[in-house]
Amino acid sequence: MKPTQPGLSPALVALMSVATGLAVASNYYVQPLLDTIAQQFHLSVSLAGFIVTTAQLGYACGLLLLVPLGDRLERRGLIVTMSLLAAGGMVITALSSSLPLMLLGTVITGLFSVVAQILVPLAATLAAPEKRGKVVGTVMSGLLLGILLARTVAGTLAQLSGWRSVYWTASGLMILMALALWRYLPRYQQAVPLKYSQLLRSIFSLYAGNAVLRTRALTGCLSFANFSMLWTSMAFLLASPPWGFSEGEIGLLGLVGAAGALAARQAGSLADKGKARLTTSIGLLIMLASWALTALGAHSLPALIGGILLLDLAVQGVHITNQSVIYRNMPEARNRLTAGYMTSYFIGGALGSIVSANAFHLAGWYGVCGAGVITTLLNLLVWWRNARNETVQKA
Repeated sequence: MKPTQPGLSPALVALMSVATGLAVASNYYVQPLLDTIAQQFHLSVSLAGFIVTTAQLGYACGLLLLVPLGDRLERRGLIVTMSLLAAGGMVITALSSSLPLMLLGTVITGLFSVVAQILVPLAATLAAPEKRGKVVGTVMSGLLLGILLARTVAGTLAQLSGWRSVYWTASGLMILMALALWRYLPRYQQAVPLKYSQLLRSIFSLYAGNAVLRTRALTGCLSFANFSMLWTSMAFLLASPPWGFSEGEIGLLGLVGAAGALAARQAGSLADKGKARLTTSIGLLIMLASWALTALGAHSLPALIGGILLLDLAVQGVHITNQSVIYRNMPEARNRLTAGYMTSYFIGGALGSIVSANAFHLAGWYGVCGAGVITTLLNLLVWWRNARNETVQKA
């Protein structure tokens, strides 16, 4: 089944970018609310941080188990169905009266919000080859903007009308987006002659036979671990003395990260020009430098803002480059490539959340920053050991 309309119009790219951001944002509304939720449910810092970890693990399971279906099923119907189920998970969270119920809603939302990762390879498939990196960069910018702006929106709404209003509003927006996607997305289905079990096994085969995928997946994993380390503990830092910020003020820092995400959009265009390795190397070095400023952020708001800006710029630049590179090979397997890469990516995010919450509990903000430095150095080592084996072809 071919798409009912050729290519991608700018309006459709914009719709897919917004949909991707809205879907993935559902996993991140909780971060500026952690201190409030911890007080309401009488949770420790590390246990409250486990809510973020649950979202990331649910997302990782969805990546592994659901995203490969995009290579087998009609994608518009799959996208709409998963969007509605993610909205249902947020309704459960909004109604939760205990931590177990909140975790149930969180894991359902995380599981089905991987719809964002079906939209990305669909955009890559529909895009003209010479514009694929740019289109992927635009849609992925929507994804990271969703992650970052989720904090601003959640903090503002929670301050105005309580944290539950965040999830009621988000579920309503998700339902409206599902209707818009049903109306405007083209129908598309690839003829991949594999059963579901074969699809899942083929992900591991792709890992075993594709050195570029393995390298890029591990680089993405460690990069997103850095991202989660920063944002998981920031609410605890800023809610405590000397800052004493409210939920809304904490959420506003998401705007800083959004600026960094927007600045990284050109990474896809650079990858189209064959500069993916250079972009990755520079991004990882910027990531390392960002932690020096972030550490000073314990007592300096301008330094913290600078660290956030640099870290989010670097994470998004590396991520866009990674996906632009892996999508050039095996176009018939883009959803499985996405599943393999993004499963590693969000496992990194989950591990980063765990490390961050425990590092903050044991050693405060400097412990978080130290963990970030170590993780980035490990990432640089992995990249420099394997980059020479990567042959990057222009689209």
